[in-house]
Amino acid sequence: MNTEAMRERLIARRDELRTRELRVNTGLRQPPDLSTSDYGDVSRESERNGILTALSRTADAELKRIDGALQRLADGRYTTCVVCREEIEPQRLEAVPYTDRCIACAERGEA
Repeated sequence: MNTEAMRERLIARRDELRTRELRVNTGLRQPPDLSTSDYGDVSRESERNGILTALSRTADAELKRIDGALQRLADGRYTTCVVCREEIEPQRLEAVPYTDRCIACAERGEA
């Protein structure tokens, strides 16, 4: 496995998520104009903020996984399952580059 290519892929995804998160957080900071809003506008604004908040949480979670993967790469543990200490399948790392579990441990839901 080309770990340098995987590192570049993880960094690119991290940068993409950070950019998206910045846009989401900017949208959340914009206060609604309640002077011209009716109940429908306020309801849509509340729904939009809920969606933006959920997107931000999802991005945060993925960013943490990516940072963990980058740390494991730096430590030389990237391809080792954190549960069973066996090798993580290359096809799994290709599909989910921030994973820290082999297929068997992930299917068992082991933490």
